Amino acid sequence: MKKKIAFIINPISGTGKKLELPVLIQQELDARLFEPEIIFTEYRGHGTELAKEFVEKGFQIVVAVGGDGTVNEIGKSLIHTKTSLGIIPIGSGNGLARHLGIPMNTKKAIQQLNASESIFMDYGLVNNRPFFCTCGTGFDAYVSTEFAKGKKRGIMSYIEKVITGYFTYKSQNYHLKGEGIDLTVKAFVLTFANASQWGNNAYIAPQASVQDGKIDISIMSNFPIIAIPTLALQLFAKTIDKDLFMTTLRSDSIMLIRDESGPFHYDGEPYVEGKEIEIKTIADGLKVMVKKRY
Repeated sequence: MKKKIAFIINPISGTGKKLELPVLIQQELDARLFEPEIIFTEYRGHGTELAKEFVEKGFQIVVAVGGDGTVNEIGKSLIHTKTSLGIIPIGSGNGLARHLGIPMNTKKAIQQLNASESIFMDYGLVNNRPFFCTCGTGFDAYVSTEFAKGKKRGIMSYIEKVITGYFTYKSQNYHLKGEGIDLTVKAFVLTFANASQWGNNAYIAPQASVQDGKIDISIMSNFPIIAIPTLALQLFAKTIDKDLFMTTLRSDSIMLIRDESGPFHYDGEPYVEGKEIEIKTIADGLKVMVKKRY
């Protein structure tokens, strides 16, 4: 029997045109295996509503066609259900898709669905908001906020925000409390990672796993401008956790306390969060499609 599979396309993800995607999906998806339904989102949060409807209709797979924000919208309706999440990455960073080994080429990502299997993965909660890749505060939350304000998308626009932001952002004081953890730090970046990277192969938590029931906490302290080239190289070489400016912790639950409310992000989506923030992991809470392991 064919599997019912839905593709939910975010028309504003990334930079390319999306109108040709339904045709490409129909061409590359194995019609002997799947019975597809394809739909575009029309407003923020629409993906969450659509995914919930497909779960209620008994679809076995719902595919998020977009970036990490789209994955979050759709994935939150699939947690603790029998429906698996698929990903066709067309966003700016695509952190979770990269972590899971999903091709960045759209045609190859669709083809991989033809030879895929469902596995269980963890997800995180930040004050009860689900996230699947990373969440955090500090400089990356600041950059996410500034990036969201701009009209330009894509990696070059993001890099521009990173460069200009370095000279204006000021580190903040944080207190972290959890089992075996009681730490006060002044941090430039504070990331809670379920998956290993922010996106674009920038590995902020190289050892993170979506199947270990833990959140990796990456704390980057103040660093001089002369250290930027080395830090950047380490981010992409999966060695940032070895740097002297980095502290890495691991826990299944952590409380973050800061001096004031301010920017926070989950899966790259910026918003304002309060002074006290609880971050925890939920083990094996989501089924996700990955390349079949023979």
